[in-house]
Amino acid sequence: MPSREKETYSIQSVENALDVLEALSEIDEDIRIGQLSEKLAMNKTSVFRLLATFENRGYVEREEQSGKYRLGLSAYEIGQKFLSRMGLLRHARPVMERLARGCDEAVYIAVHRHKEVLFLDMIDTTQKVKIVSLVGKRFPLETTAPGQVLMAFESHQGNNGGNRSQAVSNQLAAIRRRGFTQSSDDLGEGIATIAAPLFGSGGKLQGALCIVGPQFRLSEETIQKQLMNPLLETCGIISSKLGWHSPYIPQNLT
Repeated sequence: MPSREKETYSIQSVENALDVLEALSEIDEDIRIGQLSEKLAMNKTSVFRLLATFENRGYVEREEQSGKYRLGLSAYEIGQKFLSRMGLLRHARPVMERLARGCDEAVYIAVHRHKEVLFLDMIDTTQKVKIVSLVGKRFPLETTAPGQVLMAFESHQGNNGGNRSQAVSNQLAAIRRRGFTQSSDDLGEGIATIAAPLFGSGGKLQGALCIVGPQFRLSEETIQKQLMNPLLETCGIISSKLGWHSPYIPQNLT
């Protein structure tokens, strides 16, 4: 359905309700009605009514003493049900576990979400020094390794490739030729990332697989000698499970 037709059927009250849930999901701490009202530019009465409705259904919880709100268990449950049925994660997770055990670093799946990259799932490392979980976090596409991978391969599938500078286009072309990219400090100070694409049937881009860890463990030498090949091999296995077969990087995208 064209976007203009979709907008015709939008219900403002439902839009407002979803805005409230999304705002709660993006905030790392409990929040008061007044703060939420200000953040969303909605009047307090409307916010209160929406929160009360969500609270009755378990999607929101209210802390009695402080009067602050946070997401409830029903929101978590529905999210888990979605993830458990998502083909990408169902096929990828067992292979991600092998990669995480082999390199003993955190392994993530990231996907394109609006103009950002969303970290969807992860297998954590057993190392004592580890990065705080990034699951559910969103970062700019342009400045992160998985985001750049998504941009690089999406641009050859007819998505959002028309308004970029020549320098950015050259950078994305280089990523397509290598089949991966790496970066430092893009997800936080002292954090290193290496990312490569995942493909499905017909070579359609499905997401990015990433290894994330502290820079002192993910040195350039370690990435080149110990991590790059296992990451690309894992991406190839996951891609084949999603319906894409060799060569791993589609030839018309390089």
